[in-house]
Amino acid sequence: MTDHRGLEAELRGAVRGEVGFDATSRALVTMDASNYRRVPLGVVAPADADDVAAVLEVCRARGVPVVARGGGTSIAGQATGTGVVLDFTRHMNGLVELDPGSRTAVVQPGLVLDRLQEAAAAHGLRFGPDPSTHSRCTLGGMIGNNACGSHSVAWGTTADSVRELSVVTARGRRLRLGRGWAGAPEGLRELAEGELARLRTGFPDLPRRISGYALDALLPEKGADVARSFCGSEGTLGILTEAVVGLVEAPRARALAVLAYADESAAAEAAAGLLPLGPLTVEGMAADLVPAGSGLPGGGAWLFVETGGETAGEAHAHAERIVRAADVVDALVVTDPAAQRTLWRIREDAAGTATRMPDGTEAWPGWEDCAVPPARLGAYLRDFRALLSSHGLRGTPYGHFGDGCIHVRIDFDLLTEAGIGRFRRFSEELADLVVAHGGSLSGEHGDGQARAELLPRMYGAETVRLFERAKAVWDPDDLLNPGILVRPAPLDTNLRFSVLPSRRTDATTGHSGSPAGAATGHSDSPAGAVSGSPAGAASGRPVDVAFGYPADGGDFAAAVRRCVGVAKCRTTTAAGPAVMCPSYRVTGEEQHSTRGRARLLHEMLAGEVITDGWGSTEVRDALDLCLSCKGCRSDCPVGVDMATYKAEFLHHHYAGRRRPAAHHTMGRLPEWLRWTARTHTAPLLNALASVGPLARIGKRLGGLAPEREIPRLATRTFSGWWRRRKPTESPDSPGAPDSGALVVLWPDTFTEHLSPSVGQAAVRVLEAAGLRVALPPTRLPGRGAVADGRTGAATALLTARRARVCCGLTYISTGQLDRARRVLRRTLDLMEPVLRARVPVVVLEPSCAAALRGDLPELLPDDPRAARLAAAVLTFAETLERHAPDWIPPAVDRPVAGQTHCHQHAVLGDTPDRRLRAAAGLTGELSGGCCGLAGNFGFEKGHFEVSRACAEEQLLPSVRHAPPGTVVLADGFSCRTQLEQLAGIRGRHLAEVLAEALP
Repeated sequence: MTDHRGLEAELRGAVRGEVGFDATSRALVTMDASNYRRVPLGVVAPADADDVAAVLEVCRARGVPVVARGGGTSIAGQATGTGVVLDFTRHMNGLVELDPGSRTAVVQPGLVLDRLQEAAAAHGLRFGPDPSTHSRCTLGGMIGNNACGSHSVAWGTTADSVRELSVVTARGRRLRLGRGWAGAPEGLRELAEGELARLRTGFPDLPRRISGYALDALLPEKGADVARSFCGSEGTLGILTEAVVGLVEAPRARALAVLAYADESAAAEAAAGLLPLGPLTVEGMAADLVPAGSGLPGGGAWLFVETGGETAGEAHAHAERIVRAADVVDALVVTDPAAQRTLWRIREDAAGTATRMPDGTEAWPGWEDCAVPPARLGAYLRDFRALLSSHGLRGTPYGHFGDGCIHVRIDFDLLTEAGIGRFRRFSEELADLVVAHGGSLSGEHGDGQARAELLPRMYGAETVRLFERAKAVWDPDDLLNPGILVRPAPLDTNLRFSVLPSRRTDATTGHSGSPAGAATGHSDSPAGAVSGSPAGAASGRPVDVAFGYPADGGDFAAAVRRCVGVAKCRTTTAAGPAVMCPSYRVTGEEQHSTRGRARLLHEMLAGEVITDGWGSTEVRDALDLCLSCKGCRSDCPVGVDMATYKAEFLHHHYAGRRRPAAHHTMGRLPEWLRWTARTHTAPLLNALASVGPLARIGKRLGGLAPEREIPRLATRTFSGWWRRRKPTESPDSPGAPDSGALVVLWPDTFTEHLSPSVGQAAVRVLEAAGLRVALPPTRLPGRGAVADGRTGAATALLTARRARVCCGLTYISTGQLDRARRVLRRTLDLMEPVLRARVPVVVLEPSCAAALRGDLPELLPDDPRAARLAAAVLTFAETLERHAPDWIPPAVDRPVAGQTHCHQHAVLGDTPDRRLRAAAGLTGELSGGCCGLAGNFGFEKGHFEVSRACAEEQLLPSVRHAPPGTVVLADGFSCRTQLEQLAGIRGRHLAEVLAEALP
């Protein structure tokens, strides 16, 4: 039995990098992007090659396995292990040298591919292979898996780009691998020269043969290339510490031909015929994976064929030649770089999109990337579809049609014994089918645990024994990634789902759980919440969850399972309008990525590494820097909604515990502000907040960041202004006035108490557009229901009490979900007349609109009024577009800067806003990312530096560099506050800008 503490202590004394044996460090690396899970003893982030050698020496002496890990996006399970995991992304992540003359680069294993591409692009060069995970995968991982990507028809696999490799063997030898037997460990040459016949005849000749060891690269006619033979060894032969890689000249211009076909088989059969025309890519995907409104030409499947040239005209002409040569249903040639990027994102996101079938059923990897000779791809796909059908399975193939490599996620049932049995039977039969077509079990992602067990079906027993002998030459102690490639673990063991609690049976009653999206009652107590899954308790006892999780059958474990590990959240720069994941981009730490948090929640549910369930401090600390921006809800390919998971966790974590002070000051902000308005004490509070010592005391008591200024309260609320403006119109009776469409303007907390000028401006613009504005009712019946047939009008009037509508946002973001439900039920009671009249509800604050549209129906799935109110909610721009379509906004004719609100991007969408801005002559694009204030987040103590760093990523640079006369747009109160406090710039709501321009 391993002495964990002794191992940890010895490693800490031997290396300069970080050593983590705590629950968080281990939980973060139990999984990669595969179906598999293995719990390590600890994690080491080596500082250099000396650290790597030191770790290997310590672990060899103790018999502890070592696994190398880069971005953790491996799909076959090879980036997980039970011993010590080496994380190369923290320190050994540099570009050591780039030589444009020799077109080579020296890289460390943890370098992210995009960083190399950016450096090479300055010299007109690039690294050839480019997997869809290029923004987060590392060069070490690419070498370990012999990764390829979409441009492999032009530039080959990673092995084709490798020149030399520096590795440390399990026994501490430092080797420099290259051609002509350079760096070969003792015994490797003798092994290869004794098996020349097998090496010449036993390896399929196809462009995407990744399975097994590339021992045929050691043939004399292939240059006895030890470095090439090392590629694709999945960390089982040695630990890579540095690599010399070749670069290729990047085309000066590119064009993208999108070729439409009737179905995927037609596209597959056409792909091989395009290769003689010299394309850069021949990528295929079917309609199942293409979102509506994608702009692709009409068809059932498409080939993405990229061409290059010295000029745009040359690239375009090349693409047109391909279109003429292809037998297509329809075609489109795109030369605009931005439009090309948009189309390529559809293809790149398929790795995540494919994890859900069109009906929402989960789909999983396992047979993610088989490859056959390109000429046989059409026939293989037909046989593959037939095999799927015979097992009652579904999947949507896509991928590198030009190389005969197909990606597919299949709706395996990996949660039950019967389903796992079918997974095994299908895997065995599919392996035979691939071999029958002359293919490779892996065409890109490696064998790992998913396919290594089946290698004898592809290579035969003798060649597999040769693999075992080669492994023994490099690693005689079987220290490096044991159970992968040789002597593999069975493909149906170590499944990551097996440790999750099942919600099918209530362990305490023996009764099955609630159906998808159903609720067990109407109470705000935990007993009335939606039935969910156990939260990490080893006993498997179920707990209730507050949200409905309708897309996951009401199952919190299924919601957490959404994260498949493709790690789009680990990108270090936000591209275009993207938001996810701002806290990771600031800290660079896995636990602050969406994937990292999902992994910790998974381990909380499993109860093995994180053992205290909802009480986990590890999960709490990781979620602490989650801004609840909801960026992952839209930017994550599988729709992980970490803001909701965080609210759920905080709800349970603080049940019966003392909450942080900020949860009371910021979480209950609507209550305090209403009290201030009733007592007319806003001027007094503003005066007190301006006195430094008093403000400091107040912030300390309230758990607020000392660096923050307390926003000034409005001395007259928006509704107070409204009452004085229209004293004769009852806000409780949204009737049918003489002309114009009626809309109800939602007086959110921020508009009501902190920036009433936004509401006033919105009223002016809406009325200028011919709409009639009312505010929501403010009288709540004391008994009975409005118009319930039992309560008389007089009784209802006498017993009514005044109340205010509220979206519950601040309660939700701080996890006070019982209180949020009460507030939202009261709001629905108030809004009964509006809902009956089917009047649209205009919400000016994007975060409040998002809460009403998204959180409200998920918190109250049992109340049909919740869905009705969510459907009635419109943004300011949506209202004008739908209900005043003929109105022409005033001409502002100025450039804009600022940031699209993160909740608007994630939940609401901003297309109507873009059209409204264009109609008003507001030119330019708003930046992506998150402002960093994010409601209560940026005001809470300990969050200021992260909050400011988020703002410095995109928002603040965009306004600082804006030309004179630029309109700074910020529809959210948080965004405006961040701009004012960090840059001294006043941002304005679009309604204010338009109102100012009215006659």
